[in-house]
Amino acid sequence: MRQIPRTLFLILCIAILPGFAQTSNSTQQPLTIDSIFAEGGITGRPPEAVQWSPDSTKLAFVQRDDSGEHGQLWYVDAATGEKKVLVSESRLTALAPDATKIKDEREKERVTRYHVAAYVWSPDSKYLLFDSNGQLWLYSLENGIAVQFTSSPDLSSDPKFAPDGDHVAYLRKHNLYVQSINVQNGKALTDDNDENILNGEVDWVYAEELNVRGNYFWSPDSKEIAFLQMNEKQVPTYPIVDWLPTHPKVDMEKYPKAGDPNPVVRLGVISAKGGKPKWIYLPSEGDTYIPRFGWVRAGILWAEVLNRAQDQLDLYFVDVKSGQSRKVLTESSPDGWVDVNDMFRLLKSGDRFLWPSWRDGHTHLYLYSFNLRSPLDADAKLERQLEKGDYEVLSVEGADENAVYFTANQGDPRRQNVFSVKLDGSAFQRLSQPDGFHHATFSEDAKHWLDRYSNAMTPPQWSLCATTGTCSKVWDSRSVTDLGLIPPKYLEFKADDGSTLYAQLFLPPNSTPGKIPVIVHVYGGPAAQLVTDSWEGTTGLFHQLLVKKGFAVFTLDNRGTPNRGRAFSTSIRHQYGAIELKDQLAGLNGILSEYPQLDKEHVGIWGWSGGGSLTLYAMTHSEAFKGGVSVAPVTDQRDYDTIYTERYMGLPKDNLKGYDEGAVTKTAAQLHGSLLLAHGTSDDNVHFQNSVQMVDALIKADKQFRLMIYPNKTHGIAGKAARTQLFQMIEEHFERELK
Repeated sequence: MRQIPRTLFLILCIAILPGFAQTSNSTQQPLTIDSIFAEGGITGRPPEAVQWSPDSTKLAFVQRDDSGEHGQLWYVDAATGEKKVLVSESRLTALAPDATKIKDEREKERVTRYHVAAYVWSPDSKYLLFDSNGQLWLYSLENGIAVQFTSSPDLSSDPKFAPDGDHVAYLRKHNLYVQSINVQNGKALTDDNDENILNGEVDWVYAEELNVRGNYFWSPDSKEIAFLQMNEKQVPTYPIVDWLPTHPKVDMEKYPKAGDPNPVVRLGVISAKGGKPKWIYLPSEGDTYIPRFGWVRAGILWAEVLNRAQDQLDLYFVDVKSGQSRKVLTESSPDGWVDVNDMFRLLKSGDRFLWPSWRDGHTHLYLYSFNLRSPLDADAKLERQLEKGDYEVLSVEGADENAVYFTANQGDPRRQNVFSVKLDGSAFQRLSQPDGFHHATFSEDAKHWLDRYSNAMTPPQWSLCATTGTCSKVWDSRSVTDLGLIPPKYLEFKADDGSTLYAQLFLPPNSTPGKIPVIVHVYGGPAAQLVTDSWEGTTGLFHQLLVKKGFAVFTLDNRGTPNRGRAFSTSIRHQYGAIELKDQLAGLNGILSEYPQLDKEHVGIWGWSGGGSLTLYAMTHSEAFKGGVSVAPVTDQRDYDTIYTERYMGLPKDNLKGYDEGAVTKTAAQLHGSLLLAHGTSDDNVHFQNSVQMVDALIKADKQFRLMIYPNKTHGIAGKAARTQLFQMIEEHFERELK
């Protein structure tokens, strides 16, 4: 797109916002690394902070221009599809500042990575509570007036309205507070002064590896709050250094590595009026996690307890008054692990719940019932399996008195669609169209849902849909039709155990002269699936750029990647690298055989995070790759956190051989090919220590390599300048080594 004068550009941005349409028919920017990582990128900045109002009448979201300088809080009327401004730009600027403008890189990543809510609806849908840089503001939708709710110099976070709407709870300095909506002074319900004690607050490892987004919940009658207390006293620390000041600053991050002590957790209930907490005893054995909990009804809690090995998950019901608890259901996977997710759901009847399980080899939904009046009298009763087949249920998005609404990859594991099934197990049907990848966000009454759709050649399109089938457009990405994108060739290979391996190949235009160098893009771990019929964002556009420059780009999901069933996922249990590399090489050899124009002497490999780890493993355990790029890798599984690592590898003391054989620092002398290693120094997820240890091992092995460090950058190495510089280096590395 040609350059627009700054003044005119701002006018256009503001003019665009009322219809929140993209400039889909404007002249398209050329595909360059600069344009890919510019603010808003090629396809434009999508809406953010999406939430349904509790009364299910409004779908609200923040829409900003590409720069983030201008934005408004909009809503779509669920009944009519009409779009209106809920909070104007002038008010939103102060109430909900753009998270991408946060200066502290770690705080910015925390807010964006863990989707920290910019605002919270009141239960009656008449107010919004905004978190403006740690100060809470109460905004009336009726008169458009915002009142400062907290004014303490200490920051407040994670606010939650009581169900009756009269009080708000929030966190401050690791303690739980409650405050009437009519006063400006909050009351501390807990008063621990030890920095190691977190009351209702989520620590790093629970947030990252168990997807915990809240650790306290109001009772349905608004009289009590259940909360998780985390004691991090025995958790080791890792130093994260800000090297840029004259005198560097050090922040000691609490981070349990494989085999280390985890936070000690216990479940408490406290009156909203104050007093001492009542601690709940859950008769589990040894070192455990409490990844999910909540209220069955007033006076009765439910809690999930996961053992340290993560192969058994117990569901407890707890009588708060008596303190009595009962294990009502156990999910076990002795030859694998039990995934923690948000698919457990109490139904509106109050005496039934949904439970996910891959007991038949795939993740499916099961309906259980219990005695609502006396929940602790008996185990939960299995009523029925709601659906079944050779596919995975991926999420539960909504439920009403008749049906459950969920996403699944039924029909093709590379696609994701939205489905419904009645609670009697009948009327299984697909709701989403067309083929591709659909993410759903349902209203509380499950009558409407936001459909976020894309496919490999179509960037995201958002629509508001009724469960009856009608949809209206909410937002479209900018068009990419002028970019001349090349569609993938979808391929299938067989692993040595007969499993189907899905892959995709991008080939340059037929006019490309000579042999074509190949770049293999990998992740390969249990946390991500790469080969999907979905828009791949900036990484996919970067690959398109490489293809236009004469490279072929190949991606394969090896055994151990998710969403393929229990046997496929658990095949990598208690080992790292060997099976993953075997499958990658099988696919690579397959395309080299099938496409003779590909140059087997000029093959590169690259990946980020787990993909960076597999890149290093491949370059030290094979001679197939002439060059590679490893970004933010784990180089020894002992250096990563307890929950993720032990889920797949077990504890180090029980699997010394597996940990040793997976550590690429021990095989540095076998490095084959030219390596570029990159890492951010403030990475609080995969620590910079990993790359430092790899550098040390390579130097001792007399191996040459290139290293790029990004001061104060976290795991995502975010920001236009850093991303542009990094991807230019990646491109230049492959141009130099593979051509």
